[in-house]
Amino acid sequence: SPWKPLLLLLSPPAFSTTCARCAKDRRLRQKRAISERQLTRYFVDQRKVRVVGGQGGDGGHSFHSEPRKVFGGPDGGNGGDGGHVIFKADQQMKSLSSVFRFYQGFHGERGGSKNCYGANGAHMYVKVPVGTLVKEDGEVVADLTQHGEEYIAAYGGAGGKGNRFFLSNENRAPKLFTPGEPGQERVLHLELKTTAHAGLVGFPNAGKSSLLRAISRAKPAVAAYPFTTLNPHVGIVHYQDYEQVAVADIPGLIKGAHQNRGLGMAFLKHIERCRFLLYVVDLSVPQPWIQLQDLKYELEAYGKGLSERPCVVIGNKVDLAQSRINLPLLREQVAERVIALSALTGDNLEELLLHLRELYDTYVKTEQSRGQSPVKW
Repeated sequence: SPWKPLLLLLSPPAFSTTCARCAKDRRLRQKRAISERQLTRYFVDQRKVRVVGGQGGDGGHSFHSEPRKVFGGPDGGNGGDGGHVIFKADQQMKSLSSVFRFYQGFHGERGGSKNCYGANGAHMYVKVPVGTLVKEDGEVVADLTQHGEEYIAAYGGAGGKGNRFFLSNENRAPKLFTPGEPGQERVLHLELKTTAHAGLVGFPNAGKSSLLRAISRAKPAVAAYPFTTLNPHVGIVHYQDYEQVAVADIPGLIKGAHQNRGLGMAFLKHIERCRFLLYVVDLSVPQPWIQLQDLKYELEAYGKGLSERPCVVIGNKVDLAQSRINLPLLREQVAERVIALSALTGDNLEELLLHLRELYDTYVKTEQSRGQSPVKW
């Protein structure tokens, strides 16, 4: 039959790609968990960047000529300006690992005939995390603390002038034109300081990572050895009124951290951005109040006024027998409020979450009274 080939084309296939029995299993495989040491390759908080603005386009050099108008005069247009290199803060960026070592703006186009100007070069936008400091020769030239904030790192060169620009009564046929100017060239140092509302500060193995895992969806590495956390982690605490409080897990400090011992000043700088601090002490060790004194000393030695920020003392590992004995002794030695909890079992986490919200509300009211906008996540 002549309709047989057409019927074969219109007939359904022998198998169905949408049938549950015939379709292949398209379930996405779960991402493999990245260990803390592997994560150091992805988290970068310092970067040296060389930026060069785009070069301006050369001015045009031509004379208008058409039938019955031989002496049309100069008509070379100006060249386009070079593009800038611009750093732009983006809250989706969490590390400087995606920032390259070199950036150059796009060049401007050359001026054309018939008095046509060259197109300007497009700007080169470089996304950086919120909280990035831009330094040049050791001096801070920009502090990108708000989402969408921009800083022009290198200006593009100005476009050259075409010979039409030099037309005058004295010179009716100028041949002069100027080349485009080179773009600005700079060597800048980018430094990331984690922006968070609260900072977990404590000695190694005090339970900061376990506490962050308990109150948020962050998954920092947890293990029974010191310096498990090698990078700052930020966890978001969600409340019923849709407010979000960011809590940063600062890697463990030791005595002499302000002298660059242990992880040293590499992560002390991340505490500067925190609006209030959560001191985490291990209640199971003898004289846990000594930990609090040492922590405040290290913070004050690094930056004056850091230890005076609003804070609360968290006594962790209250599920242990020795911790119950040390708890009343800690409250006698410490003037700040002490919240005893267990990050492992989840005991008394509600008190911490309520007090954390009180600290956040106080911070918001203080910023609004000063006419400033508080940091939102």
